[in-house]
Amino acid sequence: MKIYGVTGWKNCGKTGLMERLVAEFTTRGLTVSTLKNAHHTTDVDQPGTDSHRHREAGASEVVLASPNRVAIMQELRGAEVPSFTELLSRLRPVDLVLVEGFKREAHPKIEAYRTAAGQPLIAPENSSIRAVASDVQLHLDLPVFDLDDTKAIADFIATELAL
Repeated sequence: MKIYGVTGWKNCGKTGLMERLVAEFTTRGLTVSTLKNAHHTTDVDQPGTDSHRHREAGASEVVLASPNRVAIMQELRGAEVPSFTELLSRLRPVDLVLVEGFKREAHPKIEAYRTAAGQPLIAPENSSIRAVASDVQLHLDLPVFDLDDTKAIADFIATELAL
């Protein structure tokens, strides 16, 4: 599987870019999966559902199967979060895995950057960032794309990964 990331600070457009890239690459006929890093407590389940009740009762793992999707919820219950490599190994094979976040991992990435977020660029300090997608003109030693130019960004990633 080929892996490429989208990184950046909060409110810099990572999720929107990821969403557009998934749509662009699937339109090109590729199979795509995503891996997202969340720094905050999150729950994909809802209180009151049967699956939530199973988890609350102490189940280590709950598999929820429906005609539309399968969700596997694993409770860490104090255990370490699986490593980036372990998380990737849990995915079924696809043409491309797009990774949101995980800025400290070594896979190639593009940085989403918005001036309104008030954060500095990560790229100058992170050699795994191969390009920047920005809402303003930047003068860097890396390729810089308009944050909304999804096709150009996808073309860059496809070239980088020989897709």
